[in-house]
Amino acid sequence: MANFVKCDKCGSILGMFVKGEGEVCSPDLLEIPVQTEGDKAPKHKPVVEVDGDKLTVKVGEVAHPMDDDHYIQFVAVEIGSELYAKCFKPGDVAEATFTIGADKSADAVAYAFCNLHGLWSSE
Repeated sequence: MANFVKCDKCGSILGMFVKGEGEVCSPDLLEIPVQTEGDKAPKHKPVVEVDGDKLTVKVGEVAHPMDDDHYIQFVAVEIGSELYAKCFKPGDVAEATFTIGADKSADAVAYAFCNLHGLWSSE
């Protein structure tokens, strides 16, 4: 499972490719909890669609707002040891399509990060 951390000082978000033993050693880096359920899930939980070797991630069953003060900052897809990602800005459509091997889609886990409501996972 992919891990993401956020710097408490500057707000940068980092994907952790290799997790060492124990806790993250910088006190400013906080592991971001992953959400999958709750009343905000319909607009935040990533939805994965596969068509051959194309994997599309849409954020939410209902379109997520992409306003200046409330938007999806990125989506990421983890498939085994591979990680695909796309960043967004206000006004974009929170949707990304990646070309993957057709046999890999069953193992895909998608993540979406909302600037207000945190990190969401497709499973």
